[in-house]
Amino acid sequence: MYTNILVPIAFDSDAKAEAAVAVARQLAGEDSIITLLHVMEHIPGYAISYMPPDYLAQSRAAVQSELDAMAAKLGHASGIVVEGHSGRTILDYAEETGSDLIVIASHRPGMGDMLMGSTATQVVRHAKCAVHVLR
Repeated sequence: MYTNILVPIAFDSDAKAEAAVAVARQLAGEDSIITLLHVMEHIPGYAISYMPPDYLAQSRAAVQSELDAMAAKLGHASGIVVEGHSGRTILDYAEETGSDLIVIASHRPGMGDMLMGSTATQVVRHAKCAVHVLR
């Protein structure tokens, strides 16, 4: 069993997020910690000027609320929202917190991705801990 599990959550597919959480639950021990992590990508300056002034704060609060609801169902989990590039930020967070497993969902690949999505590919190639990929 793993003791510190990181589950990156992208809200583009609720089924994939739920599947990743279910796998993390199965691989966790009684004293394990599960962290649900959502990475908010930076919005380019030219685009942010077209959005309402409080868009980022409202968006962050909504995502945090969703993560908190998901974490509450697990009991020994927490949700966190961070900003940055998804692949690099997931790897940095896993290393900083001593994660021993990353459970990440991947989309069905296109020719550009070949086998996995670009974020999952980056995590698999560069993680210093075990990685479980769901498709």
